[in-house]
Amino acid sequence: MRKWVIVAIMVVVEVSVPLLMRAQGLGVEIHSLHSVLDALYDDMMPLCSQLIGVGRGIAGFAATWYIASRVWRHIANAEPIDFYPLFRPFVLGFAIMIFPSVLAMINGVMKPTITATFGIVKNSDKAIETLLKQKEDAIKKTVSWQMYVGASGDGDRDKWYQYTFDENSNEEGWMEGVGNSVRFAMSKFHYNMKNTIKEWLSEILKLFYEAAALCINTIRTFHLVVLAILGPLVFGIAVFDGFQHTLTVWIARYLNIFLWLPVANIFGAIMGKIQENMLKLDINQIQDNGDTFFSSTDMAYMIFMIIGIAGYFTVPSIANYIIHAGGSNSLLHRVTTGFTSATRSVSSSTSSAAGSIVRDVYGDARNVMQGGLGGQGGDYFKDRLSGK
Repeated sequence: MRKWVIVAIMVVVEVSVPLLMRAQGLGVEIHSLHSVLDALYDDMMPLCSQLIGVGRGIAGFAATWYIASRVWRHIANAEPIDFYPLFRPFVLGFAIMIFPSVLAMINGVMKPTITATFGIVKNSDKAIETLLKQKEDAIKKTVSWQMYVGASGDGDRDKWYQYTFDENSNEEGWMEGVGNSVRFAMSKFHYNMKNTIKEWLSEILKLFYEAAALCINTIRTFHLVVLAILGPLVFGIAVFDGFQHTLTVWIARYLNIFLWLPVANIFGAIMGKIQENMLKLDINQIQDNGDTFFSSTDMAYMIFMIIGIAGYFTVPSIANYIIHAGGSNSLLHRVTTGFTSATRSVSSSTSSAAGSIVRDVYGDARNVMQGGLGGQGGDYFKDRLSGK
């Protein structure tokens, strides 16, 4: 039975290595998709010009009633006509005519926020890349790596024998050599499996982390494209009395969603700094112990990655602290609900297991107490109803 378990574990490791390599490639590919979203936004911007005519028509119709109602009121009151408020529909109509330029001006004013925060993330990525290189060099200097991996990737049996038995491998016999070869193969398998599982978990969490960032940027791009295309229509409706607030709501919503990416970049920079500190601790662990293994540092890193994945979906809430735009985001709510359902199920199962343990510890005291209190409560109301 033990033999088949070992064989099964070896098969799982052999299968997981290509998946690990694929996970690393997927993380890079997902990160590169952000440029595709930028290109999508630029390609969709010309579509807003198709609603310029509709917006001009609505604005012209609204301007007729807007100006007529105010001029007629001044004439009816025998007052001089105040021309300054009458410029509003003309200004909005002109903004509709040059709406692509208006949108370009808004994006140009807000673009430095993306550029500055992206520079912070880029510097953090460079530091992480340098630390990963230092970690790789530190691992290659360890005795375990030289014995079980080496430059060829197959390990060095002679070095393992010398390190294990403190003697030359030429002195071992034939039967002893067979047994030592099996021991060396098992030790090498254990070393590779340990590092493979650790790297696999790290890359899977990194994959979900990049996917969460891409999800936020995708929703942001979709919202900006829709707001930009419907912009001329909003400007035209804003000419009507009673709908002036639609213009300020549109601008506030556009700026709020535009700030999602800068906030996400800042969040990514914070997570990058955490990853830097974790890598430094990992490098110190390798230098002190000659190997890297599962420890509280690795568990903390995984916990931080999970927090980072969940934290990306709080980006819109943080953007509301800067520019508050009323209303709920149903699309983001659905995405967040779908993501948190798995976490909720895991936490509920954990809490139920913990609750069962507590019940086992304290026995059935809770039920006894509830039964006693229930009986007392029943007698109390019975006495009250009977007049006692």
